[in-house]
Amino acid sequence: MEFATFILAAQRGYHQSSDSVIRNSIEQAVLSEQAGFDTVWFAEHHFNNYSLVPSPLMMVAHCAGVTSTIRLGTAVCVLPLYQPQRLLSEIGLADILSNGRLELGVGSGYQQFEFDRFGIDIDQAPAVFSEYLDIILKGLDQEIFEHDGRQLKIPSTAISVRTVQKPRPPIWVAAASPPSMSRAFRQGHNVLVTAFHDGLDALSTLRESLEKAASFEGKHVSDAKVSLLRCCYASDDEADINSYLDNARFQRRLSEALYERRQQSKDGYLLHETPTERDLSFENMRENLPIGSVNRVIDRLLQEISILRPAQIAIQTQLGDFDQKTMLRQIELWGEKIIPAVNKSLGHAARITE
Repeated sequence: MEFATFILAAQRGYHQSSDSVIRNSIEQAVLSEQAGFDTVWFAEHHFNNYSLVPSPLMMVAHCAGVTSTIRLGTAVCVLPLYQPQRLLSEIGLADILSNGRLELGVGSGYQQFEFDRFGIDIDQAPAVFSEYLDIILKGLDQEIFEHDGRQLKIPSTAISVRTVQKPRPPIWVAAASPPSMSRAFRQGHNVLVTAFHDGLDALSTLRESLEKAASFEGKHVSDAKVSLLRCCYASDDEADINSYLDNARFQRRLSEALYERRQQSKDGYLLHETPTERDLSFENMRENLPIGSVNRVIDRLLQEISILRPAQIAIQTQLGDFDQKTMLRQIELWGEKIIPAVNKSLGHAARITE
């Protein structure tokens, strides 16, 4: 089982400077490598405090110089917000600078707040994403390519900065719907999924959706790698657990408000954290998620893995204003105890079934 850290780089209030949020994120990425994580993912968002990473490829390029082995991923590059021709060169540069460690995650985006500020119609995002991904694939696979589409017409074009990885870096698609899942399986891409803060039933439903999408394309789920984004936290300290849950719920409240286009802000930047009827109590979140003692987290992860059968678990580390030193200790704890224990159990189970 692969393990990753997922860094959103959130800012919960003005008591956190943008400088400190980004530097904390980089520190977590470096420690993730030292702790034995396989990948670190960087999100992309714009214009508010939900996430302070406007360019995950810039984070990849920087972290390439302060790490040596960990895979560096974009989760995700929001394709409708780019010129795909330029993005192709930046993908090539990031892969070169990381010595072939780039994991390229892409998605269509969902936040009208940022689309409006780019002057882009979010309702056209799925169609634009589909065409731009076609262009990205052409540019990565062909020395010289051209494109004649509804969104763009590109004459014969060469991308001079080519990726180290051949034929291309692994491509991951953020898949929250059957069409996006189907495309990933059809084209041989990997899949990024989440069950948010829901429990085992949601994971079962997610597995069924993946199986249906793969079957529709004449494939098996195992033909692609699936990464599950999950809030996880191991501790016997109730205050630390509650702080992590509070920050996870803060993040979910902002995400839902942005998705539903009901975000509010007094100053046009810092978004209100608004409770809703869908909020889960801390008790429900602890019941649903791998949160609690080390043994509880290990047992719960093994249970969730048996249901969804992902290739990777990506744990959310940088949430809200959670204490940085405490989170760094958490990353170390995963490397020392949780990751080895999970993989030992999975290896033992695999030997039994052989």
